[in-house]
Amino acid sequence: MKETLSYYDYQAYRGRPKIVWPNGARLAFWVAPNIEFYELNPPANPKRQPWPHPYPAVPGYSIRDYGNRVGHMRQMRLLDKYGIRGSISLSAALCQHHPEIIELCRERDWEFFSHGIYNTRYTYGMSEEEERAMILDSMETIEQAVGTKPLGYLAPALSHSEVTLDLFAELGGLYTCDLFHDDQPTPLRVRSGRQFVSVPYSLEMNDTIAYVVNKVEPRHYGQMLKDCFDRLYQEGAESGTVMCIPTHNYQVSCPHRMRAFEEALEYITGHSDVWVTTGREIARYYADQYWMDPCSNSAAAASTEITHDR
Repeated sequence: MKETLSYYDYQAYRGRPKIVWPNGARLAFWVAPNIEFYELNPPANPKRQPWPHPYPAVPGYSIRDYGNRVGHMRQMRLLDKYGIRGSISLSAALCQHHPEIIELCRERDWEFFSHGIYNTRYTYGMSEEEERAMILDSMETIEQAVGTKPLGYLAPALSHSEVTLDLFAELGGLYTCDLFHDDQPTPLRVRSGRQFVSVPYSLEMNDTIAYVVNKVEPRHYGQMLKDCFDRLYQEGAESGTVMCIPTHNYQVSCPHRMRAFEEALEYITGHSDVWVTTGREIARYYADQYWMDPCSNSAAAASTEITHDR
């Protein structure tokens, strides 16, 4: 039987080492715009069909094109207004198809991390060598376009294999957004033994999950964001938490949805003790300040602990 590596161990809130963010902030807040490229007629994958109806899938493709034509500009202006640098979950093909978007974000010192090459090409069915080549291609394409190697990864369309995290770590990555198991960063155990971190990325606050899957109305989504923040800000007084809003420029940036999103951003950034940052900066700070080898028992021996009462 093939031995399977466990990426992390169970560790409840109670008894964890205390996290203090820069300048004593309670909460690290980041926004992760998914800037993606979809193909109108992608190669077939037997595990998943990208479009719900036969080619040409004009409705699905064109709303995503709307996002890159209109929605991105709208969201970018809004993030500028509140001093938020986006952490882009980037389909690397966008570097070729829409270099003007890349340049606008690079000028603003936004972070770019890998979301594969196309969001219509999945990890399902790939060999390890094929997946490694895809991840490396996406990383090299982004680095060539922006001058900085991406340190984070979110699998295209959340499609994974048993070795996705191992491969990204081996290629020089620092963090993943593909695990949705915590509200604080987690040290991960990868086969190379490299330092590797899970940075919280919330599916519950993801605008596509809210609008498409859960059928939430815009005002309700805005209130959800505020409620999520309130809880994490409260708990962050005891040990630092992370809040991420993953967005899509063809979802949250539609005209009838923007006001609720803006009100949530105004509310969150209006609080003191909030570190408005990027995924890369969260991962690097945690790795530098709080890293504990997940293969050791150092976590159990930590002297400064939190004792959340429930």
